[in-house]
Amino acid sequence: MRYKMDLNWRAGNRWARSCMYMGVAVIMMAAACKSKPKLSSGLTPKEALATFALPDEFKIELIASEPLLSDPTDMEIDEYGRMYVVEMHGYPLDQSGTGKVRMLTDEDGDGVMDKSTVFAEGLNLPNSIMRWKKGLLVTDAPNLLYYEDADGDGKAERCDTLVKGFALSNPQHNVNSPVYGLDNWVYLAHEGATATREYKEEFGDLGTEIFYPGKPDAARLPQNASGRSVRLNPDKHLLETTSSNTQFGQAFDAWGRRLLVANAIHVYHEVMQAGYLQRNPYQVVSNATQNLSDHGDACEVFPTTTNPQTQLLTDVGVITSACGLTAYLGGAFPDAYNNNDITFVTESVSNLIHVDRLKDTGASFTASRVLERKDFLTSTDNWFRPVNMYVGPDGALYVVDYYRQIIEHPEWMGDEVIESGELYNGTDKGRIYRISRKDAGPADWTKNLKLGDASAAELVEKLASPNSWWRMNAQRLLVDRGGEEAVSALKAMAVRTDAAFGRLHALWTLNGLGALQPDLIIQALKDPVAGVRENAIRLSEQFLSNAGVVQALLSLKQDADAKVRFQLLCTLGFINSADASSVRNELLFRDLNDKWVQIAALSANATQTASLLNVVLEKYQPQNPAYASLIQRLSSIVATVDKPADIRRLVERAVKSGTKEESALQAALLEGIAQGTKTTNSVFKGEQALLVKTFFNHPYSNVRKAAFRMLKVIGIPDEAAAQAAIQQAIAVIKDASKTKEQRTEAVDFLSLRNPASNKDLLLGRIQEKEEMSVQLAALRTLNAIPDTTVCHYLLTKWETLPSGVQDAGLAMFMINPERSNMLLTAIETGKVQPLSLGWPRTQWLLGNPDEGIRTRARPLLGKQDTEKVIKTYQASLEKKGDPQKGKGIYEINCSLCHKVRGKTGLDFGPDLGSVNNWSAKAILDNILSPAASIAPGYDLWSVELNSGEILQGILASETPTAVTIRLSPGNEKAISRDEIKQLKALNMSAMPPGLEAKISVEDMAHLLAFLKQGEQQ
Repeated sequence: MRYKMDLNWRAGNRWARSCMYMGVAVIMMAAACKSKPKLSSGLTPKEALATFALPDEFKIELIASEPLLSDPTDMEIDEYGRMYVVEMHGYPLDQSGTGKVRMLTDEDGDGVMDKSTVFAEGLNLPNSIMRWKKGLLVTDAPNLLYYEDADGDGKAERCDTLVKGFALSNPQHNVNSPVYGLDNWVYLAHEGATATREYKEEFGDLGTEIFYPGKPDAARLPQNASGRSVRLNPDKHLLETTSSNTQFGQAFDAWGRRLLVANAIHVYHEVMQAGYLQRNPYQVVSNATQNLSDHGDACEVFPTTTNPQTQLLTDVGVITSACGLTAYLGGAFPDAYNNNDITFVTESVSNLIHVDRLKDTGASFTASRVLERKDFLTSTDNWFRPVNMYVGPDGALYVVDYYRQIIEHPEWMGDEVIESGELYNGTDKGRIYRISRKDAGPADWTKNLKLGDASAAELVEKLASPNSWWRMNAQRLLVDRGGEEAVSALKAMAVRTDAAFGRLHALWTLNGLGALQPDLIIQALKDPVAGVRENAIRLSEQFLSNAGVVQALLSLKQDADAKVRFQLLCTLGFINSADASSVRNELLFRDLNDKWVQIAALSANATQTASLLNVVLEKYQPQNPAYASLIQRLSSIVATVDKPADIRRLVERAVKSGTKEESALQAALLEGIAQGTKTTNSVFKGEQALLVKTFFNHPYSNVRKAAFRMLKVIGIPDEAAAQAAIQQAIAVIKDASKTKEQRTEAVDFLSLRNPASNKDLLLGRIQEKEEMSVQLAALRTLNAIPDTTVCHYLLTKWETLPSGVQDAGLAMFMINPERSNMLLTAIETGKVQPLSLGWPRTQWLLGNPDEGIRTRARPLLGKQDTEKVIKTYQASLEKKGDPQKGKGIYEINCSLCHKVRGKTGLDFGPDLGSVNNWSAKAILDNILSPAASIAPGYDLWSVELNSGEILQGILASETPTAVTIRLSPGNEKAISRDEIKQLKALNMSAMPPGLEAKISVEDMAHLLAFLKQGEQQ
């Protein structure tokens, strides 16, 4: 199946633009405007209200709608009760500068907006806003803009480009959702650019360096922030990348922990911050986030939509367009929703809002459904498109409804929809709803809200509010105003025993004012509330030269709260002392089975790693696998940075004979040392003999294999010793009394030298009577001969080789152009069938760095007369298929990459259990034309290593120090950025064509029946 593009409405701006509208010509794509746009009406606001279903404790009201606003994507309520709304009229394809920001006010004080003023216009594809200083921040890629109304007429006269350089690729991937953080930094949601096939000119920009215009000496970030989110301190012209990315939306919980969202992954947590990962670049950590849902990614949802109008690539029945993630911190909902542990996320394609409850789980969380088999808000109206939410001054949840007939982008929909003229239906409409408890009064903030006029003392009191709107806005205003006026009141609030949130925000506000003192930190580290202690630890990092602060930190080693202990472990990594090291070790071993605790412990400066490794070795418990994994990671770091003599001692310890239980420790040591010494071979010139002896004589296979891998790294420089070892391996290979494992290992051992002289011995191992593991080892070793020997053999014997040997042998043809050309010749002559290559190898040839290979491969492997194929298979649409037979066809042909509702298959491509609501034709088109579009998250990337090795696969995750490449189903590789020479997108689908060659028309009917059913029988 074609990999699903879980697209919703997000958009950005390709070019740097002036802030004022200069009459830019309309660039309306002809493909989207082949017929005159229809103006279907949808439902009126009053009619739409009757379509909603909510839990009984809640009510929903309309607070604003057309003609006051249209196409809303984000909102903000300022300290004077003015509602600002971003209007993105241009989505999906119009870059003519139609975007606006409107200011809505309630003139008669009834809690409903009745006046609209255009605050700013001429924006390209603006998507989000945030109140800042005396104006608004607006994200309109490539820029972060600042608008200000200086004369109070409701219209912005001032516009500054605060930051620029962000990409405009596929619209949903661009910078968005500025949020004022607890730490007084502005956070921008952002992720990497994704290629477009249909609209390259309009949406093909990949961004530049990100920088402050006119500030050449200020901080700058690499191109498009390397695809990660960004935080900035505009007053100090600071810019930083975070450790992760997010798509449209982000949220912070009450204690400042950052939550993220991306289409099918409706809530995940940035566990490790970039600053902690960056201090030890020798630790390879390729993902700083944890998915939280205990009900799965692309979790099931329960829409009530009547006649759902979904497009070609829309998963139905699961979350596919999650965005607008919002933590409910309003303090005004019914008790079950009022404990600061609730998150809401919009699902615009399915016309609903999903709700979860977060539960502390070690360093992170688990997100569970609040409602079983139903969602928080659903609508029968298929034009209802919730895209964002906002918690207001009254604690109500405000829902931003884009209200469009079509929400997907035309790049991922059928031509008939594009040609229908319906893409912009609803562009003159938009609604904002207010959800509150049933007995709540009308919105009262729309009249007489004057927080902006409050005194410093009054603002400090608001820091203790149960509603985060008041807390965050009061903090922002206090920091903006600066000065000494608020400091004494803030210090008093910081120790007020009846206001945990007041203490929290007072500390951060003092920090923002530069008035935080060590004595307050020391007191906060003893706070009875865990969240305050956790934040006090973060704040203490600027006072680590203060002995009293450090002592107070160390005294928290027995803290009862897991997140406090985790933050303490992160912070103590900045302190290089015996006491700090001792406490870090205690924290590590207390929570050793939490992977984030291990990562935090190893994030300390690498010079502290050797002492920690010694402690782990002393405490080693063979029954706990966490010890072995930690030893391997630690020894890898030690081997990279430590003294040769110390590393030698580790090698000697690793090769001693011992018990089976100890062998896991020994193997972990050797594996780690091998990984960490790839560039320090000369250190171990005296250890080769010891490792050779271990390889042949150690009683446990895991240690023997680890010794071999280390020998692969450091080699055997002495030729006489090497030849003697080779002869010993040959004797093992020929000795029938040796175990299968020993003979397999011995065959691999021959690859330590050019095995050409032993070619006949190796070829003799590839035979029907030989163990398969030995055959495959022989093939691997033959591959080390630096010519085409192995390829000639494979092609000569191809028809008689076992399928396992064929499959492994195909990888040998990918080594260099000469071998690849041999394979292409075999495909041309019919000796090797194209479909036998499988996904990774097909895509490697189609996107090969060698132009000659690419040119030759594409007619052979990419050739497909799609129209003819589709016409042939139209007959399957008329046949009645058998779902049970279709399930068998799916298991043979599709389960390598897909599951159906979390069952039967591998989790590589999207779950196909949701396509049951697609038309059979749409499913068929996706099967027969998988390269018609590239879904984000399923496009192909090329990674060229400094060693010259080139890998291709899906970019699964990345951090400031590492990336993870998913090479094939079930096969991932984490790579340190230091090892990478070049990382680039190939603009190719990760799904090969040609499935129809394996499936008859009748079988296709069965497969369609199965997929339409969604395995719900």
